[in-house]
Amino acid sequence: MSPPELASLPDQPGLVDAYAPLPDCYDEMRTPEGEVRAHWQYLLDALRTLGPAGIEERWGESRRLIRDNGVTYNPHGDPRGMSRPWELDLLPLLIRSDEWAELERGLIQRAELLNLILRDLYGPRDLVRLELIPAELIDGHPGYLLPCRGVDCIGGRPLVHYAADLTRRPDGRWQVISDRTQTPLGAGYALENRVVLSRVLPSVFRDSHVHRLAGFFRSMRRTLTRLAPQHGEEPRVVVLTPGPRNEAYFEHAYLANYLGYTLVQGADLSVRDGALWLRTLGRLERIDAVLRRLDDVWCDPLELREDSLLGIPGLVQAARLGNVTLANALGSGVLEHPALKAFLPALCQHLLGEELALSDTPTWWCGDPESRVRVLDDLDRLIVRPVHPALDPTPIQPGTLAPEARARLVRAIETHPRRYIAQEPVVPATAPALIGRQLEPRPTTLRTFLIAEEEGYAVMPGGLGRVHSTPEAALPLSGQLGGLGKDVWVLASEPERQETLLPLSEITPAVVQESAVSSRVADNLFWIGRYAERAEGLVRLLRVTIFKYAERSDYPLSPASSSCLRALLEALTQQTQTFPGFLGPGAEERLNDPVPELLALISDRSLVGSLPQTLEALGQAAYSVRDRLSADTWRIIGDIEALQASLADHPPRVLSQALDELDPLVTSLVAFSGLTQENMTHNEGWHFLETGRRLERGATTASLLRSTLVPVAGEADENMLIEAVLGVTDSTITYRRRYRGGTRVGALLDLVFQDEGNPRALAYQLAMLGRLVTELPRGDLAVGRTPAEKLALKSLTDIRLAEINQLIQVDETGQQRARLAEMLADLNLQLAALSDAITAQYFRHEEQPHSLLSRVAEVPV
Repeated sequence: MSPPELASLPDQPGLVDAYAPLPDCYDEMRTPEGEVRAHWQYLLDALRTLGPAGIEERWGESRRLIRDNGVTYNPHGDPRGMSRPWELDLLPLLIRSDEWAELERGLIQRAELLNLILRDLYGPRDLVRLELIPAELIDGHPGYLLPCRGVDCIGGRPLVHYAADLTRRPDGRWQVISDRTQTPLGAGYALENRVVLSRVLPSVFRDSHVHRLAGFFRSMRRTLTRLAPQHGEEPRVVVLTPGPRNEAYFEHAYLANYLGYTLVQGADLSVRDGALWLRTLGRLERIDAVLRRLDDVWCDPLELREDSLLGIPGLVQAARLGNVTLANALGSGVLEHPALKAFLPALCQHLLGEELALSDTPTWWCGDPESRVRVLDDLDRLIVRPVHPALDPTPIQPGTLAPEARARLVRAIETHPRRYIAQEPVVPATAPALIGRQLEPRPTTLRTFLIAEEEGYAVMPGGLGRVHSTPEAALPLSGQLGGLGKDVWVLASEPERQETLLPLSEITPAVVQESAVSSRVADNLFWIGRYAERAEGLVRLLRVTIFKYAERSDYPLSPASSSCLRALLEALTQQTQTFPGFLGPGAEERLNDPVPELLALISDRSLVGSLPQTLEALGQAAYSVRDRLSADTWRIIGDIEALQASLADHPPRVLSQALDELDPLVTSLVAFSGLTQENMTHNEGWHFLETGRRLERGATTASLLRSTLVPVAGEADENMLIEAVLGVTDSTITYRRRYRGGTRVGALLDLVFQDEGNPRALAYQLAMLGRLVTELPRGDLAVGRTPAEKLALKSLTDIRLAEINQLIQVDETGQQRARLAEMLADLNLQLAALSDAITAQYFRHEEQPHSLLSRVAEVPV
């Protein structure tokens, strides 16, 4: 019921009055007579109160939240790549509680039915023997995996997690469009939709008494814990992802974080002695259950698809031995066979003794002679689809084909009838979507989610709405989540008990040892530290160089400013390794006019070593381990990505414009550094990130000092160079307070080279590295110092024993400080060797052959 003060408000012109449902389809908001359905009235009154300006403000806030939270969905071929933001409609899809209860019963029945079919197909095959399902329908389908026959599952429910896509018929009844039984996608996006809308429309959400989602995810945790083989006090569950290039990688990381599980890729896991293990840096961890987001055939290159680089060799055997539970069971993709819909009503009567509550899209399999005759007689009215996923999955509308193409289709159906199904066209229901400042009817589907429990299935109270981006009623049947997302509100008749979105244990909390990082995760964290520091160092050097270039008031350049600029420009090339740059062939020409090269370093995405490339590498490494980064940290990553895209897509044409872009970038990079230092638990993962950061800062500082202080210049030149180095290393204030005798090379070396209390000094980096590498995980048989520890100790000792008075001495030629050059060159080599030693010890894996079985007797006969 809407409040009186809202109900009396006049409608905003064009907001609801102009809303006209599409003909011949059910509309969620308006009745066929044009009346607004009662359960929509409160939401519409709230929109009237907000007005166009308020609605636009909330819409902008929702987009900001999605951007800040890093919510992405990356369908294959999208030009925006891995950074395509999730698109959410501001209006939820509203469903009455009583209506939902009826739908829920139908969904539970369908999940039970599909689970029984799955158990039979990989067990006794009674349904095939009784000819309730044609043998050729199953045995000829690539989704039916023979190696998975006879694999038992704990609890008798191989279909652990299930999703169904639905829409309404024109008469308002729900209709199932497709079943998702391999790796049901979208539950994480549904949860994120709820988080965003409950923040953007808090009072509307609260007063609408919307059923909460947290209970569904707690059921998921309970189920996976119950189904996991018990090999310890607390079972270890992981989320298996194909990797960061998968379109729904955000959801994989999001669910792993929300459920408290470790996100893994196939390369992180190994089957040994018939069990599944997570390969960490210090030990192997037994894995008891896997919530997989990897399709069936890619999961085991040993027994399934041999060219898979995403799976784990021996995984089928580990499941066969009962040593690991997979959700869902391998082979569950056979239930997505489109022709199976034609047999579900009869199967429901046989297995459950009742009518199928939720109807399917009317479907005919052309392998059945009677169905084939019906299809060919009524061909122009139907939609034809190949049943084999390797064939072109594009729906065929025979009524729109040219005569020659239609004749070819008829011949193909008559020649290979088992390869085709026909379905009646689906006319999806429409729901209002906020397009600009107007409400427009858009075709809408609902994806619902179920999880197996001990006595049945639990249904998520709501789900994921999907709105077509165009008004046309063409319905995509793929698993991809195109168009706009919609939150789905199931409206209760009374206030819901508030529940936290954090996963809570149902028993007294116990301290469980935190999972160590895998080699892949450690490698990415190490390079996050390196790329972040490399980008920050480059931005600082670029800013100081541009300042020095802009400060000159003479042309041609004076010797002092020319010498200082030359050293800084050469330092840029040396640090970025963008040769020839200001050091190789053609360097003199570029030194005389450095602006094009500087702008290329700032904005050229194709230049290896440039700022955009470094930032892009940082983003990719961070995306690969996004489950390890906090929401605030990821928000900063999003800011950095936006600034990087701005630099690359809209290159600055002048250096002053470039400075305007670099200033906020260095702020974001410093914020990222601070968040990883203060908000990230100092565990193994943090140690690798910080090690990469200190290595990179040490290498860039040594390179900077070598480029600027080794060549000898006049006093004025050196004063300018020292001032520039202090600016790059952010040490100017300390220098001025500590040293009163003006700028001197020795004083600079004391502060930036040898001071272990200065976070920007080379000695500080090596002191930190010495502590960090000592705390990195060591093998059980490791004795003495590791190669990395020895290198860090030697480098730090060399700096501590160095005599600055000797380092600043000029050699016989009077052109350079030879001892300083030698010292810095040695340190650079030692830092490179230290990086190689860490890589060799932790990031490379040459595994020895090992048995997949613990005993030969365990192999099923």
